[in-house]
Amino acid sequence: MNTSILHPDIQEFITRNSGADIKKLALQKNPFPETDWILILNQIEAKAKAKEKLPTWFSAENIIYPSKISVEQTSSEKTAAYKASLINGKSIIDLTGGFGVDDYYFSKKFETIAHCEINPDLSEIVKHNYEQLKVTNCTFYADDSSNVLNNLNKKWDWIYIDPSRRNDAKGKVFMLKDCLPNVPENLDFYFEKADSILIKTAPLLDISAGLSELKFVKNIHIIALENEVKELLFEIHKNYKGEITLKTANILKDKVETFEFILDAQNQFSSYNLPQQYLYEPNSAIMKSGGFDEVSAFFQINKLHKHSHLYTSENLIDFPGRSFAIEKVISYHKNEMKKELLNQQANVTTRNFPETVENIRKKWKIKNGGNTYCFFTTDKNDNKIVLICTKIT
Repeated sequence: MNTSILHPDIQEFITRNSGADIKKLALQKNPFPETDWILILNQIEAKAKAKEKLPTWFSAENIIYPSKISVEQTSSEKTAAYKASLINGKSIIDLTGGFGVDDYYFSKKFETIAHCEINPDLSEIVKHNYEQLKVTNCTFYADDSSNVLNNLNKKWDWIYIDPSRRNDAKGKVFMLKDCLPNVPENLDFYFEKADSILIKTAPLLDISAGLSELKFVKNIHIIALENEVKELLFEIHKNYKGEITLKTANILKDKVETFEFILDAQNQFSSYNLPQQYLYEPNSAIMKSGGFDEVSAFFQINKLHKHSHLYTSENLIDFPGRSFAIEKVISYHKNEMKKELLNQQANVTTRNFPETVENIRKKWKIKNGGNTYCFFTTDKNDNKIVLICTKIT
């Protein structure tokens, strides 16, 4: 860890230039020749990345950032805070500590935390930053997490793991066994050290694939931020044999949309109908969950088609996703399209429809934007239709 960047003049320069054009800045002469210019530029770029994602770090003084990529790959504060709200106890060990954003929020819920990070430089950076952030209940281990678990030889309330995909696994179907550490291979060893484990995976992991590799899964959490799925969490408890609950959360600026259901529950069926007064599009966390029959049953609303994943009702409900008032329903035929949408402006979405958004726009000369929302989809009678709507939420 290079501490020369902590010089007050350099820190002031980094703060002042946060958000500046790095390419232009790189052409300038280094005003601090005793410190590596690339290092200073990296700090400026990483701090700019942290502004929206990590406001606590961004606003604190004397923070040292790792590479820009490390900042891009870390959890955002919003997802870390939500994650910490899911579990509690006295002690937790993070086997893949990284930049320490998750552990910062775990530190508010647990008495003691162990941060394992095999990269000694990154471990030192996090230790330094925690001193600036006044985190006092975390111990740092710059070592392989398996060694730490063996050497400490103690029982933890929780183990937290965010395995990273091995480079040689690129191009393969994403599986947990292709990550470091290899969680499925080490699961029995981990259960010797803790009865509860929280595993974070990339959102592209297929839920059924994760379940095929793990055991004792109690809860699966899908976390989205502003309708973009960011994390998939598997919560496992030693010897757990009960039902698996799938919990979705879409973190928005002013609220968190949540929905949950029992995986593979019996007697959950969708009802179907033609478009009614209102249209609903589930948020991305629910879309990832695959709980489409459960949405229909819980909210008592109708699906348009088995594969369309759009819902409709006569009366407006509070729905975890986007809601629209249906102004008009037209058949996807040349005459009706010419009459209603040719050369018009609209936001176009397709759901269970044979043409792409790009193709539809080009074909009917539909300009993007405006207050009209058009859903090109298939109804319960397998007819291709267009729902012309105005957005409610």
